[in-house]
Amino acid sequence: MSAAWEAQARRSRRLRAAEHALRLTSPLVLLLLWEWAVRMRLLDARFFPAPSSVIAAAVGLARTGELWGDLGVTLYRLALGFVAGAFPGIALGLLMGLSRWARAVAGPLIAALYPIPKIAVLPLIILIFGLGDLSKIVVVAVGVFFIMAINTSAGVLQIERIYLDVAKAYGLRGLAYVRGVLLPGALPSLLTGAKVSLGIALILVVAAEFLAAKDGLGYLIWNGWQTLQVEQMYVGLVVVAVLGYAMTIGLEEAERRALPWLPR
Repeated sequence: MSAAWEAQARRSRRLRAAEHALRLTSPLVLLLLWEWAVRMRLLDARFFPAPSSVIAAAVGLARTGELWGDLGVTLYRLALGFVAGAFPGIALGLLMGLSRWARAVAGPLIAALYPIPKIAVLPLIILIFGLGDLSKIVVVAVGVFFIMAINTSAGVLQIERIYLDVAKAYGLRGLAYVRGVLLPGALPSLLTGAKVSLGIALILVVAAEFLAAKDGLGYLIWNGWQTLQVEQMYVGLVVVAVLGYAMTIGLEEAERRALPWLPR
């Protein structure tokens, strides 16, 4: 029996190693094909500059510090907006999962407000909060709030009733009940919501920087378009893509450690 378990463990390790290798090599293969297509003039370098020229532009921007400054500003807005939206969203989701009255009150409001494109209300947010960082943080927080509320509520509603009854029979109340039963039970849905929310948050902060910012990755991309510096535009796009990929990998690793029993 132990030999079978060891064989299964070795097979799982090999599969994970192959998966990680594929994740690393597939972008490299795409970049090589892109470089080859530009050099063979199958792609117009005016619109699709070669990866080598994009890398050279990135090195230049990094040396001047412009790239690091814009990246830091975007991460700052992203982090604050995510936290400001996630925690109230989780709190409301827990309440909606526990109380049918809360669902009756908040459910229609969320159903009506969630479909509104958050970037569409950016002019109103700017009117209220000004052109500074706060308006970008608020638009990110609004986008994150709805997703986390919906996913957390769904996660609580999926918890089997017997676990809730047993917890109440043992006298769990208040924060102990939330920490010991609700959050662990809703964790799969909550982490899924976090992955979706982070992607939406990155889209929103970059879009907001297009329209009302003088720094950040969105501004870097927009400024590259305005000044016809296509390589700079691609640098911003690639950094956003790498940032999104890194966040996804980080959350998947956190999910794997927090929920080791889920199928992979």
